[in-house]
Amino acid sequence: MLPSIYTPSEPFTLGILGGGQLAKMTLQEVYRLGMQAAIIEHGADSPAGRMTKHEFPGGWNDEAQVDAFVKASDIITLENEFVDPAILDRIAERRRVYPTPATMRLVQDKYTQKVTFSQAGLPTATFAEITTKDDLHQFGATHGYPFVAKTRTHGYDGYGNATIKRDTEIDMVWRRFMEGEAPRPLMAESFVTFNKELAVMVARNKRGEVAVYPCVQTIQEGHICVTVLAPAPIEEELQKRAQEIAVACVETIDGVGVFGVEMFLTPKDEIFVNEIAPRPHNSGHYTIEACVTSQFENHIRAVTNMPLGSPELRVGGAAMINLLGERSGSAIPDSVVEMLKVDGVSLHLYGKKESRVGRKMGHLTATAATMDEAFARAHTALNRFVW
Repeated sequence: MLPSIYTPSEPFTLGILGGGQLAKMTLQEVYRLGMQAAIIEHGADSPAGRMTKHEFPGGWNDEAQVDAFVKASDIITLENEFVDPAILDRIAERRRVYPTPATMRLVQDKYTQKVTFSQAGLPTATFAEITTKDDLHQFGATHGYPFVAKTRTHGYDGYGNATIKRDTEIDMVWRRFMEGEAPRPLMAESFVTFNKELAVMVARNKRGEVAVYPCVQTIQEGHICVTVLAPAPIEEELQKRAQEIAVACVETIDGVGVFGVEMFLTPKDEIFVNEIAPRPHNSGHYTIEACVTSQFENHIRAVTNMPLGSPELRVGGAAMINLLGERSGSAIPDSVVEMLKVDGVSLHLYGKKESRVGRKMGHLTATAATMDEAFARAHTALNRFVW
């Protein structure tokens, strides 16, 4: 029988596909809960891999490594959405995998994801499958400019996205995505004019219990999230509506684990689903210091079918700021001393081998009586941080 729930009376190992910062922060909670961890990643000495003796650096395309990883694990989860569902299927024959391969098939392809949510009655922007260059011209002619062309898979932090402002830009976008060595299927989506970008983390276990985190505002620069404000500075009714939409998204895909649901808030107070991430998410990092139970602990609780912890804020407000690489080279900052003198601020460095411009190297979180005060503290700390 496949293991289905963690019991602290027995040795238990959680396997994670991926060894980046999300896995690292998950492992910190794994050990606090008395579990062990196994990590499989493409390469040795990843941020999470160096935290466990059960490190499998051959990656999930290596059958022998996958076999050893599965043998070392009791239940398996993932830190990114880029693992081929066929690989998950093979793993699921021997171990429980959450999110399940069926869930991943619904979210990994962004066009399939949008079809799934639209058919469930959830609010999305107008979208279409793109198979030819003429499809892009037709979408622009029918729905107007600007609109967004997206690769259906393997897109994050703006990679794989292009905003098309006029029809003369279509040839360039088509060449970028479809005429290289590895063309990728495309979709198109109407551009949403928004006031704010919102996000809600939702944890859900196999029994269908949910824990819904506060609605937060995310601030992006160059398609990369740089700041998260908790709670979002919007009316309470809008916060609750965003939470309800997020829960509906997770239930629609029968999600088990923690999910980050990104949304747009328009000037007319409409809320549209942008994307869902089937894993812990950058917009939920603030929960480590600011909430009763962090997104990482609740992810572990959810995939092991334990009761979920409270997602409520323990403080009046919080602000998270990503620490992005400013150069290529050393991943070690020059100084954190002055930053650490700011009260109410916590520093997280991910321990990546190398820095590059725009790469997420760490984050800091400030907590305070109000969100505005937390935001001010976070910026004071950021200004004292030296790469």
